[in-house]
Amino acid sequence: MNSEAKDLELRKGDVERPHFEAVTTLSDSQAIRSVDFHPNGKLYAVGSNSKTFRICQYPQLTKIRNGQQTASYPPSVLCKRTKHHRGSIYCTCWSRDGELIATGSNDKTIKYMRFNNDTNQLVGHEMELNMHDGTVRDMCFLDDSSTKSRLLASGGAGDCKIYITDCGSATPFQAFSGHSGHILSLYSWNNSMFVSGSQDQTIRFWDLRVNVSVNTLDNERKDGGLENSAVTAVCVDPTGRLLVSGHADSSCILYDIRGNRPIQRFYPHSAEIRCVRFSPSAYYMLTCSYDNSIKLTDLQGDLAHELSSVVVAEHKDKAITIRWHPTDFSFISTSADKTATLWALPPS
Repeated sequence: MNSEAKDLELRKGDVERPHFEAVTTLSDSQAIRSVDFHPNGKLYAVGSNSKTFRICQYPQLTKIRNGQQTASYPPSVLCKRTKHHRGSIYCTCWSRDGELIATGSNDKTIKYMRFNNDTNQLVGHEMELNMHDGTVRDMCFLDDSSTKSRLLASGGAGDCKIYITDCGSATPFQAFSGHSGHILSLYSWNNSMFVSGSQDQTIRFWDLRVNVSVNTLDNERKDGGLENSAVTAVCVDPTGRLLVSGHADSSCILYDIRGNRPIQRFYPHSAEIRCVRFSPSAYYMLTCSYDNSIKLTDLQGDLAHELSSVVVAEHKDKAITIRWHPTDFSFISTSADKTATLWALPPS
């Protein structure tokens, strides 16, 4: 049985929610907006409104799993850069081989650095990209394994374009137009396709081999598409078949990509949803919201039927970003309460 399903199977007969417990908590002087796991799961990077960038070590989970841990503790910080940007860090992203780490900011720049996976240290000089004319809200890497080139898609406020940068030459070589509002979320699930969500209330699918969006979801679709609400978060499952979007009206939409049809709209939260993420095997989905909560939705069954969502973690202020661990059934969330917390399941 998949480890995700196994971790929660013991709670199937339990009416109580599977409440994750805090393992480590990183505290900052300001809200923490961004986090991303290194692909090997041993590290995670955190970016804050205080302009501070950190790389932290993923903790051992043996104590919490053996019932020996009673309170969260600060993570081990392997690298800390103060004033990494001239403004708040809005997004953080590792390349798929873990050899590049990128950050975007409301100072309108992107910075990326090389990372040595053997020494766990940043190496060389940082590269800075200045093509955006507004806040950089989100980014995603599209790595071409055949040529070893790493491409970075980025979007945000300003001209509403999505830029594609070749990180080898630090050259933006493609700009996708189509959105008429700020780009709030980007997600890639293979080396050529990615999806964007926007303040203009639309979702667009893009293919690097084509210069225009290959599909658009909006409120004009006759099959019920999107309603009048900004698209604040998008994510695609590993198979490329299922899209989930989060919205400012607190709703989520599940969408069948191959069938090109919406499956259902549901409301797991009571305030704007800020981030949505499928678990690594897509058995579950996490959502976080300005209602301070993180909810887990079970996707094992008929997705057209009513879905069960339970609160699995809570912050003291707005929850902003979530990321699943690549292999463990654990996750990190960041919040306006100035913390980034790693959560894991205690023993049964």
